[in-house]
Amino acid sequence: MRRLFLFLSAVLLLHAQTLSLPVKQDSVRFLAFGDMGTGKPPQYELAQRMRELREKFPFTFVLMLGDNIYGGKSDEDLKKKFETPYKPLLDAGVQFYASLGNHDDTNERFYKYFGMNGQRYYSFKKGNVRFFALDSNYMDPDQLAWLEKGLSTADSDWKICYFHHPLYSSGKTHGSSVELRQILEPVFLKYGVQVVFAGHDHVYERVKPQKGIYYFVEGAGGELREGDLAKTDLTAVGYDKDRSFLAVEISGDDLYFQTISRTGATVDSGAIRRAGAKP
Repeated sequence: MRRLFLFLSAVLLLHAQTLSLPVKQDSVRFLAFGDMGTGKPPQYELAQRMRELREKFPFTFVLMLGDNIYGGKSDEDLKKKFETPYKPLLDAGVQFYASLGNHDDTNERFYKYFGMNGQRYYSFKKGNVRFFALDSNYMDPDQLAWLEKGLSTADSDWKICYFHHPLYSSGKTHGSSVELRQILEPVFLKYGVQVVFAGHDHVYERVKPQKGIYYFVEGAGGELREGDLAKTDLTAVGYDKDRSFLAVEISGDDLYFQTISRTGATVDSGAIRRAGAKP
């Protein structure tokens, strides 16, 4: 009995999340994760950590970094791989904004819970942040022209892009999408994109700033490739031992982040000051 008590206490301790985010008034609060839609127990367990976090950190939306639904995409699959694990968040009014991954079907852009409104790529604004969801499966000229126009006219303090294939990654399985980087990075630099979120590699990695831009890989929302992070000069912090998700808060000129694992442990946290902001 004593061993059972100690075991349960240890489990509760692991799940007792310590919040490092400030939860400031009128801040923009959201989660970001990808490669989630497996319908398997680890996805459900990580979703439970999200629900618990929301009690302390009332985020209002989620950025989905692609590979939203693996395998079959029937109504039953959508329920098992998305609606059921995230039901408490959906019921609370949390909005999901998806981007398409290589395992996704373009018909997912019509799925009512993915916030895509039938579009492969789209933009939306929250507070002083303009978000751009891209389709990195096919960076055609029309999409690139749309992105340049959107970035050039955006009047928000923060410009954040998110999509599936990472421009920088230390993942052994996929790694950096160099060809896509050659297309997108000049645009990001020209128009002042500060932060980029991607998935695809089933790990978490915060990349050291590249030409002033902060890149995050969070492709461990359901799938995991344990031990898949290579030792490279790119990595500021990496985690490939368990599933995880990113919690992000933007208040004025500061962006705060905290990465949380399936056990509730914090594996990374920090803050980013917006370039050009006054001291």
